[in-house]
Amino acid sequence: MLNMDLTQRIVISSHTEDWQPSPMAGVSRKPLAREDAERGHATSIVRYEPGASFSEHGHPLGEEILVLEGTFSDQTGDYPAGTYFRNPEGFRHAPFSQEGCVLLVKLHQFQTGDDERVVIDTRATPWSPGHGGLKVMSLHEHADEHVALVHWPEGGQFQRHTHVGGEEIFVLSGEFIDEHGRYPAGTWIRSPHMSVHNPWVEQETLMWVKTGHLSG
Repeated sequence: MLNMDLTQRIVISSHTEDWQPSPMAGVSRKPLAREDAERGHATSIVRYEPGASFSEHGHPLGEEILVLEGTFSDQTGDYPAGTYFRNPEGFRHAPFSQEGCVLLVKLHQFQTGDDERVVIDTRATPWSPGHGGLKVMSLHEHADEHVALVHWPEGGQFQRHTHVGGEEIFVLSGEFIDEHGRYPAGTWIRSPHMSVHNPWVEQETLMWVKTGHLSG
């Protein structure tokens, strides 16, 4: 197991991690959290080399993807950087990438009753205003779980707050800061249920944020 104690705060700079081979040629990954070698709960950065493909498969308890670079494809279409997916249990696909791509992938983490397939082009989705000049793009909500992109303006600040149900962040661009440290693009942060911090930024920053899903 890797980083599966959800009561612990975890910070990983994915850019400094080594790529590890997957069972399919041309597909490698950087594990961030993993329950078992090839099954169960997993959060990873996954890279498809140009022309790489995966055999058809399904995902018990779902698959969540954010395309970070390149174009990701399956039998339903071609999806460029910025596309957000939720593929529920029962959905099967045979993914590939002609040009290559890099993905943030979460497996086996859907809550009971969360069976909606979601495909969002975040480049074409409007933002909503948030607190302190932030902009928020809601991607998914189910029970207490919320997933969004959050855009911070240069010099943005947010009040000290408590993460009821925990918080998970992947910094897409810029640099996120709190009293615990500084987190440049490519950093994954998982903060446990009832953790507290006071965040801010010095430069324009974009993050993927998931909250409310770690209380179990």
